[in-house]
Amino acid sequence: LARGHLVLHAVQHGDEVWPGRAYQRFKDAGNMTERLGAIAALVDAQSPLAAPALERFHALAHGDALVLDKWFMLQATAPEPVGPGAGSAFARARALLLHPDFSMKNPNRVRSLLFGLAGSNPAAFHRTDAAGYVLWVERLLELDGHNPQLAARWRSLAEPWRSSAREAIARVAARPDLSRDVREVVTRALADEAGA
Repeated sequence: LARGHLVLHAVQHGDEVWPGRAYQRFKDAGNMTERLGAIAALVDAQSPLAAPALERFHALAHGDALVLDKWFMLQATAPEPVGPGAGSAFARARALLLHPDFSMKNPNRVRSLLFGLAGSNPAAFHRTDAAGYVLWVERLLELDGHNPQLAARWRSLAEPWRSSAREAIARVAARPDLSRDVREVVTRALADEAGA
């Protein structure tokens, strides 16, 4: 946590020392906890060293599913920049859907990327243009075809984006071939919305 704050402060003030130290800690880490803490500090601070660290982290994964899940989650939960660069966290998450290591048929990968974006990155997901909801609906409908239990594990979205969220939920509910699991969740969500 301290490293994360030091790196964030350094990046905001153009100091290269702490990001460099975090990158070195990432490279020299003797365990996954150290490695994740260091790379998370770089990613969360939007340090220029985050990109090479993410590339190296992916290479170190050597096909290890759990490490790859962490790699996807780090990027899905990266803070959305304010001002210049706004929208880049969402764009990165959307691009990761096309990554060769991502599959909608891998529940852990879906949780890491899509649930990470929707549940842990409100600035990137709750966009004023509703693109987050559109993405969610598209992927939810795809997921419902082969893993209805996982597709049914999303939750209602809160204000101030209620109207966009309701529209997205209604779009899902309008699908005639929904699984029983997802139909139950969207019907309940729309009923709760109507009662609110």
